[in-house]
Amino acid sequence: MTDHALHDDFGRLVVTTLRESLEGAAPALGDLDRRAGDGDFGDNVRVAMKNLGRELEGGEPADYRGWVTAMSRAWLGVGGTSGPLFGMFYRDLARAAGDGEVPDLAALAEALAAGQAVVQKYGEAEVGDRTMVDALAPAVTALREAAGSGADAVHALGAAEKAAIDAAKGTAELTARRGRASYVGDSAKGVMDPGACAMALVVGALRAAAGADGGEVRADWIG
Repeated sequence: MTDHALHDDFGRLVVTTLRESLEGAAPALGDLDRRAGDGDFGDNVRVAMKNLGRELEGGEPADYRGWVTAMSRAWLGVGGTSGPLFGMFYRDLARAAGDGEVPDLAALAEALAAGQAVVQKYGEAEVGDRTMVDALAPAVTALREAAGSGADAVHALGAAEKAAIDAAKGTAELTARRGRASYVGDSAKGVMDPGACAMALVVGALRAAAGADGGEVRADWIG
């Protein structure tokens, strides 16, 4: 895989862009969960973002690892299943770079893959189970392939974002085998998995942050 270094402000833009995106999408994510789960995911997102605000009250982190670690801690402070799983995912994503360092695409792809592995281990989910893994796995594959072909950071992460969104939309046709949605079976058909949608927003934030001036993460496809 060709290495492509990301800019020094990447970590800050990832977290601030994702915070805005998740706060805006929380009502839609909560509605999806009410239709196909236990209905608490929107509230969990709001709690995590409030926790993030408290994490940042003492001052902005110094580097990429510090920023993403703050997001990890914010989610680890949320109850239920999604909090620990997202928290552990961000913990691995933070490890894409050491203290004071900026990740490249190769390291970012492997960190995403490590995050996928930890979610699958502790969430006991596989691709096709209608969880966040369904959006994350194709994003990892697309990022590895695009970066390996020599694509620049924005285009490589854009390919990963598209793969994640397409897969998140596809969860509407899956029968849940893990989590609360598994209790309602086929009655959840036609409703996208909120965790998969949130994971697609994560990848979108990575893509947006790859540009030095940041960018927009669209969430109008969630609903």
